[in-house]
Amino acid sequence: MLKQERVAYILRRLQELYPATPVPLDHKDPYTLLVAVLLSAQCTDERVNQVTPALFAAADNPGTMATLSSEEIRDIIRPCGLSPQKSKAIKRLSEILLEEHGGEVPEDMEALERLPGVGHKTASVVMSQAFGVPAFPVDTHIHRLAQRWGLTSGKNVVQTERDLKRLFPREHWNRLHLQIIFYGREYCTARGCDGRVCEICRTCYPERKHPKKTRKA
Repeated sequence: MLKQERVAYILRRLQELYPATPVPLDHKDPYTLLVAVLLSAQCTDERVNQVTPALFAAADNPGTMATLSSEEIRDIIRPCGLSPQKSKAIKRLSEILLEEHGGEVPEDMEALERLPGVGHKTASVVMSQAFGVPAFPVDTHIHRLAQRWGLTSGKNVVQTERDLKRLFPREHWNRLHLQIIFYGREYCTARGCDGRVCEICRTCYPERKHPKKTRKA
């Protein structure tokens, strides 16, 4: 299978498997999504969704969040891990949104990336899922599957994002990145597939004899 044939097949098969792509993190607006994505670093979406109801009951907007102490935020978000850093970032980014953006989450990649605790991936998720701007956030699942499917060398997540954006049409990015995550969690897991087990790996590389080694994100 040539690379372009693999790309066409992957697009078609993932659309068949996941015609609907609900955002995994519970939120009600760009601000609550931003906070939830920040919390999801080194933490599962399921755990984040267990923690955010209590956090958003205490504060679901920058104005209220900024009035809480870092310790109060940390006590609520402790189950998510890295709570000392995350609590300070949430408080400070809330203050910056009030000071510089009128209390609104900016619909701007560079402005998002300047916020404390918000890297390129978090900013990409917010642009994609909150504002519908085409982006291709690469998480550990996407990085692993893109290598198994021969779409990237997987040198690093920056290279993987660049390769996927080049291969797939822009209008598919927002849906596709979620579809790949869903497939990676369900079928092409880190331990459950080695590049020769799941349907897409077997279809893309039917002659693969040895496990596909992948670089970690």
